[in-house]
Amino acid sequence: MDALADVLQPYKELIGSVAAIVTIGQMFSGSFLCWDIYKQGSTRGMTIIPFLGGVVMSVLNLKFGYILRDDTMILVNLFGLALNIVYVMIYFQYTSEKLKVWAQMGLAGAFSAAMIGYAQMEDPKLVETRFGSIITALMFYLIASPLFSLGDIIKYKSTEGMPFPLILSGTVVTFMWLLYGITLRNTFIVLQNVVAFVLCAIQMSLFVIYPSKPKGKEKTKSKAKKID
Repeated sequence: MDALADVLQPYKELIGSVAAIVTIGQMFSGSFLCWDIYKQGSTRGMTIIPFLGGVVMSVLNLKFGYILRDDTMILVNLFGLALNIVYVMIYFQYTSEKLKVWAQMGLAGAFSAAMIGYAQMEDPKLVETRFGSIITALMFYLIASPLFSLGDIIKYKSTEGMPFPLILSGTVVTFMWLLYGITLRNTFIVLQNVVAFVLCAIQMSLFVIYPSKPKGKEKTKSKAKKID
């Protein structure tokens, strides 16, 4: 890693700036999903998890920014929180399962409150490391969540419902932060983003193997042939 860090060192500021820009850009990737929801007039085939996950991650990273006294982190996550709340509101407007969504929102709120409470009570000398580890674990869970339906993806040979804009932007963001972590020679940042990048790359490969198409498409074709 040291050899690569030496090569990238002259570009450290540029890599850091690009990483910050693509991170902010990633926050707008949810707008593409909202546009799809608007066009079809419902949330069919889409889950609210990416949006609620964005809210929870913004809240926790906002708290982490206060712990680190990092103004940039605070401002970025305030913006991200506001944007993800808008996404959740749009999803709620078009979903037909409002009670289920209310329950999911309640769980997300309760979890966020519990984590903030924990950060307040934790030993100030340990909170940075421990709270940071919790955020990292949650980030891995959210990135890997589309893979939870891997069985259906393989069964129907379709990636319909997987949030392509979020996955693509996540791949770019984690790669840039991986490079930035290398320039900093920060093992924690490097390991964190290696895992995240691999998870994103696996999901991107699924879009190549199984192009998105409606699950019932094959059945419809089969019925059409029988009628003919």
